[in-house]
Amino acid sequence: MLINDVNKVKVGNIVFGGKKRFVLIAGPCVMESQELMDEVAGGIKEICDRLGIEYIFKASFDKANRTSIRSFRGPGLEKGLEMLANVKERYGLRILTDIHESYQAEAVGQVCDVIQIPAFLCRQTDLLVAAAKTGRIVNIKKAQFLSGLDMKYPLEKAKEAGAKDVWLTERGNSFGYNNLVVDFRNIPDMLNYTPNVIMDYTHSVQRHGAGGGKTGGDRRYVPSMAMAAKAFGATGYFFEVHPNPDEGLSDAANMLELNKLKGLIKNLL
Repeated sequence: MLINDVNKVKVGNIVFGGKKRFVLIAGPCVMESQELMDEVAGGIKEICDRLGIEYIFKASFDKANRTSIRSFRGPGLEKGLEMLANVKERYGLRILTDIHESYQAEAVGQVCDVIQIPAFLCRQTDLLVAAAKTGRIVNIKKAQFLSGLDMKYPLEKAKEAGAKDVWLTERGNSFGYNNLVVDFRNIPDMLNYTPNVIMDYTHSVQRHGAGGGKTGGDRRYVPSMAMAAKAFGATGYFFEVHPNPDEGLSDAANMLELNKLKGLIKNLL
């Protein structure tokens, strides 16, 4: 399946899919500050406006699965939603963030257009049901220990709980200790269940536990993975982006430089 052949997907009044359209999800890994979020959101919006692409801003209010207890996690639910609401109002963008516990879903659904389920938690029934009941789009990331075909069941849980739109996201599979590989066949396999399958590049190049108390990785492979995922029919692209990734407070080794995003997006059109 080619990207131009996929069904259209609607987020609010924005339509993705079809010719020269895809879902672009991008933003910093974690909400380090309002200033950082504004810089990234404004910078990517300018790129997308010039290229005629609509995009969804993402950032996490709590990185609850950090390697070390001493690692920065984020501002928390209440402050994080306030920061996301500011981005939404200032830049007119759709918003995506992830939840880790069921009680977070209702509040997140009042601000965000897409609620994301982390890969490690994609089989947690209560979490999926809570996200589905908000009426928002639910984006379920494929676990590192599951195949694309296995994602039929998390998707069914969300659908049967009332979610009208459910997306699936590929983010690599565990390969021995501290490593991930991507089986791009998972993309067409998951397209059997939903018309919208996202490729998460920055998490697919992670090296779990290989960074001395923090997750390592190698962002050099992101552009090649992007082109491969396009060839396999991905309908959307997920990039974590930072002006100075090596100074980032989470996933520093994996995030893409903001000044390199435009060229990469142009190659995907």
